Amino acid sequence: MPSCRISPPWEFLLSASRNSLQSYELSRLSHASNLRKEITSLVDQWVEENSSAMLARWLMENREREPLAVETQQPAPQPVVAQPAATLTAAAPPTASDNFLNDFPAGRSNHHGRT
Repeated sequence: MPSCRISPPWEFLLSASRNSLQSYELSRLSHASNLRKEITSLVDQWVEENSSAMLARWLMENREREPLAVETQQPAPQPVVAQPAATLTAAAPPTASDNFLNDFPAGRSNHHGRT
């Protein structure tokens, strides 16, 4: 990208009428606005490209760690789930709902939050 230093046309500005100065001002503001739009677009592209690169790096690092984790990981002990006697005879594995509020006895307590 070219980086050129633009100096204002001093002769024109010092001798210009009010209407000419207003026109010059509007043209410079329009140009500045266009540059801002270009910069915004470039920053958006830069963020997207960096995000894609970081995602690729994260995937590469996790793929390298994954085999190491599998090799060093020992099988986790299976949690003991208290089940009613009727379900103990079934061969189906326990589900998440079997553990829900398993620590509390069935039925309502005498304390309902009322005084």
